[in-house]
Amino acid sequence: MDLVIFDLDGTLIDSQLDLAHAVNAARAHLGLEPIELRLIASYVGDGAPVLIRRALGPEATEAQIQQALQFFYDYYREHMLDHTRLYPGVQPALDLLRDAGIKMAVLTNKPVRFSQALVEGLGLGEHFFRVYGGNSFEQKKPHPIGVETLIAESGAAREGTLMVGDSAVDVRTARNAGIPVCGVTYGFQPEGFEQEPPDFLVDNLEELARIVLDARRDGRPLLAFRPAPLPQSESARS
Repeated sequence: MDLVIFDLDGTLIDSQLDLAHAVNAARAHLGLEPIELRLIASYVGDGAPVLIRRALGPEATEAQIQQALQFFYDYYREHMLDHTRLYPGVQPALDLLRDAGIKMAVLTNKPVRFSQALVEGLGLGEHFFRVYGGNSFEQKKPHPIGVETLIAESGAAREGTLMVGDSAVDVRTARNAGIPVCGVTYGFQPEGFEQEPPDFLVDNLEELARIVLDARRDGRPLLAFRPAPLPQSESARS
């Protein structure tokens, strides 16, 4: 392995509460009632403008969307580290990969200024050679431009690059870029993996670090790992 590219929200950081507070603050600014945290979490992954459009609903006007989006940005800038924390195992996993000389980067659809501030604020700045956000390129994930840029900038081999994320957006990004992808089971939208399974799943990033380091030591391709079985949905069982 030469390069591991991580999603941010739902993969490295649990930011659900701060995002929910910011979304509901934007809704309150327009005189709307709050919505549930889990519903907001299901809207995350395609960038802040899409998040706000989904949170306001189809009846919102373009003017309302833009007003709410600006309020969301202003509120989130001040409160994005109120409750946001690293998921268990993230820090030791990143330490292991860094100490092994594996390059790491963040590729998220969150605006880049917030992404960089979160990475630095949570003490991860020295682990990543790049942090790219949803406005770093003309296209967001699942377009492969972010992955392609990181591969070029790092000098990594495509077959030695891995994407890690918590949603189907990350799986599609990896597929579009022709690289393997690992899913995490604890994130915002693991149910999306039922339709778009990653190459393998982990329950925490320390498990991923061991897989990557073992594969590197033994010269095994990560694509040799089989996807972990996903629990059947309630609808499938019925």
